[in-house]
Amino acid sequence: MRTGTKVGGTRLGWSDVTPKHLWMNRRALIAGAGAVALAGPAAAKLTYSPGAYSTDETPNSLDDITTYNNFYEFGTGKEDPSTYASALTTDPWSIVIDGMVDRPGTYDLADILKDQPLEERIYRFRCVEAWSMVVPWIGFELSGLLNRVGVQPSAKYVAFETLVRPEEMIGQQSPILEWPYREGLRLDEAMHPLTILATGLYGEEMPKQNGAPIRLVVPWKYGFKSIKSIVKITLTDQQPPTTWNMLQPSEYGFYSNVNPTVDHPRWSQASERRIGSGLFGGRQDTLMFNGYEEQVASLYAGMDLTANY
Repeated sequence: MRTGTKVGGTRLGWSDVTPKHLWMNRRALIAGAGAVALAGPAAAKLTYSPGAYSTDETPNSLDDITTYNNFYEFGTGKEDPSTYASALTTDPWSIVIDGMVDRPGTYDLADILKDQPLEERIYRFRCVEAWSMVVPWIGFELSGLLNRVGVQPSAKYVAFETLVRPEEMIGQQSPILEWPYREGLRLDEAMHPLTILATGLYGEEMPKQNGAPIRLVVPWKYGFKSIKSIVKITLTDQQPPTTWNMLQPSEYGFYSNVNPTVDHPRWSQASERRIGSGLFGGRQDTLMFNGYEEQVASLYAGMDLTANY
């Protein structure tokens, strides 16, 4: 284990976690005959338990999940992340946690993961571009980490930033977006049990093109809220700037909750195309809060969800 930085008397450690490319098809896994196709070295297995919040929908294949992505740090094409993400170095990795917390510091990944029970969370994933997947994430509740660092009473929001490393993240060599990629949640959203930090999928370490080694997953929001390859978490009393809202505030709100009654200027949100459903798979109706209305609607009681999109 590598030792990390010592900040303000806080000893910070780090793990040797090196996510690798995964190219296994779910059908091979289901067959259970060991017929697993790999294009690269095998990824490390994770120890986890089933999560209580998983959908009973069938997950997309690993090939779907790892080859159809938006991760502009590697380019704007859906296949760009799987093409270029192998250049990313994910070991060592640390996250700065600062702002309104009792124990700020630069934390090694091993310390972040220490004593955090990993669960499989099979979540619906809805992109604002009106396509969707079902993804079997492996992760832990963000609230567990926030409780460990001690959120101060004055904090109201949580801000996140992605790594900036243009020599490895080829998309950052162009001003596609303002780097670093930024996202944010209201504190009660961040503390909700559905909100997780994911470190893997399909029982193994997170593929680089999906946000290795650690990313946010907020299943009732559009996918761009689930920021990848996180290097900074800040607790603040001010609503933080978020990348797409900064770029096009009339199109992308701070909340960005999945809402079939509020269309994006370029995409109807009433229905969605399920990736992997085939040429004749058709579309399916989009559910309010992506099907998690029962769990999260109370967070927005009394709010105008048309104005607070």
